[in-house]
Amino acid sequence: MTGPHLLQPLTLRGVTLPNRLVVAPMCQYNVTDGVVGDYHLVHLGRFALGGFGLVMVEATGVTADGRISPGDVGLWNDEQVPGLARVAAFLREHGSVPAIQLAHAGGKASTLRPWDGNGQVTAENARPGDVPWTPVSPSGVPMGEGWSAPHPLSAEELVGVREAFVAAARRSLTAGYQVVEVHAAHGYLLNQFLSPLTNLREDEYGGSRENRMRFPLEVVAAVREVWPADLPLVVRVSAVDATREGVTLEDTIAFARELKTLGVDAIDVSGGGIGPGWEHPIGYGYQVPFAAAIREQAGIPTMAVGLLVDPQQAEAVVAGGQADLVAVAREAQDDPNFAVHAARALTGSYETYPVQAGPRLASRDRLLGRLGPWAGPDPVQVEQPAGQA
Repeated sequence: MTGPHLLQPLTLRGVTLPNRLVVAPMCQYNVTDGVVGDYHLVHLGRFALGGFGLVMVEATGVTADGRISPGDVGLWNDEQVPGLARVAAFLREHGSVPAIQLAHAGGKASTLRPWDGNGQVTAENARPGDVPWTPVSPSGVPMGEGWSAPHPLSAEELVGVREAFVAAARRSLTAGYQVVEVHAAHGYLLNQFLSPLTNLREDEYGGSRENRMRFPLEVVAAVREVWPADLPLVVRVSAVDATREGVTLEDTIAFARELKTLGVDAIDVSGGGIGPGWEHPIGYGYQVPFAAAIREQAGIPTMAVGLLVDPQQAEAVVAGGQADLVAVAREAQDDPNFAVHAARALTGSYETYPVQAGPRLASRDRLLGRLGPWAGPDPVQVEQPAGQA
């Protein structure tokens, strides 16, 4: 191997990522009836132009009542496929592997878009055209103070949810996605089954850790069965609940081991979503130790997240064997070119930039190197042609 670890390819099954930088799923709350349009083509397409190896579509509802908000992306019907196919095709054309996260919000469904306020959608605060709905969950536990109790899912209803994940996976394949991620993090439905704080069931899906894992594992197994053998399957987990009384890292390592046996190829390691506040250390790279522990103890590739903001920091994560991939979200929103900027910072080269930009930027860089930094205050600072006074 030559060059930075962060820029090395990674092969998962029959798919090779050109580098280890990932755009994590970022909810945009910007569609109607789950159908993406030009906004998502530009929003996600710019990350391919920015050099990311893997670009993942945000949490995509497998059912209408599984959306976080009325503005969520969806794949519960065939009419939602063409818009997502357009995005996938653009990502592939410009060098990124297209991925999609399949999700069900469970008891956190039917919430306001963040800029509209906090809490659930009601008849009083709904936007015109938005209609509140009753969320579902493992046990009917309200997800926070002031939240209504969701409908507890029966065993028969769980079959329908599982099949909705399967149908969405099939539509993802039709749309041209090469990686599917099952969302079992951030306090959404599958995470609600895993957590003893939200899973109070007394049947085979509740109680012990083994029982609490049962339904998420059933969903993943069903998706793996229909997802092609040469394409990777990823699962996103919350390594710990926000409160120490919930899911522990040991719980998640046990879950990851089971996921590996089902044919999952990597674990996307995040945290929190259930419980008030955050009762764990926080700071730069604060969730990397979770990814490292899961990678070592479950023997499965991991994706690290959590205030990873600097190319050298991201390189250290991969070079140190703490994770196989580094995913950024807010940093990518702030700098859609983070990946090519990282490559330039680590190698001094513009070769990873799109051909339309790289040579010109390299030429400008040589000129700027000769001129030195602009010193101001005069906006004009030039050098005379050679041989002229």
